[in-house]
Amino acid sequence: MTTPATSLDSLPLLANLTHTQRAAIAGVSRMETYEPGARMFDEGGLADQCWVVLSGCVMLDAFVPPGGHVVLQSIGPGELIGLSWLVPPYRWHFGATAVSPTRAVVVDTAALRALANDDPALGYQLALILIEALVNRLQATRIRLLDLYRNPS
Repeated sequence: MTTPATSLDSLPLLANLTHTQRAAIAGVSRMETYEPGARMFDEGGLADQCWVVLSGCVMLDAFVPPGGHVVLQSIGPGELIGLSWLVPPYRWHFGATAVSPTRAVVVDTAALRALANDDPALGYQLALILIEALVNRLQATRIRLLDLYRNPS
């Protein structure tokens, strides 16, 4: 049986953390599965957890009235979902829906913030992981915008 600890130990995303740091994160984590169409969180909701996708695909979206949800990006294995938990007021800026059978490690972010406060080296490494995820998301958005607004001539 796969546990959060064994799953987190094998992720390149967390390679710069020590085994002890990954074990501490695993201690505030659980495994979950989501069926296609399962809503993981909604824009504006309390950001009290984050996910590391192990398998499957999740779409991040934004609500645009009156049309509904607009897909912004897909997240796959080895990627992080949920960055809003680090900055007050801890509210989601987007929503997320599983689009294929998805397995993920779910982390309690209040407990994760406490771990980071107690271990500044862990906090620093987590900040680097989140910054890298943000940069990747910004680059993906940039590419989409360039494609959307490119000059057809």
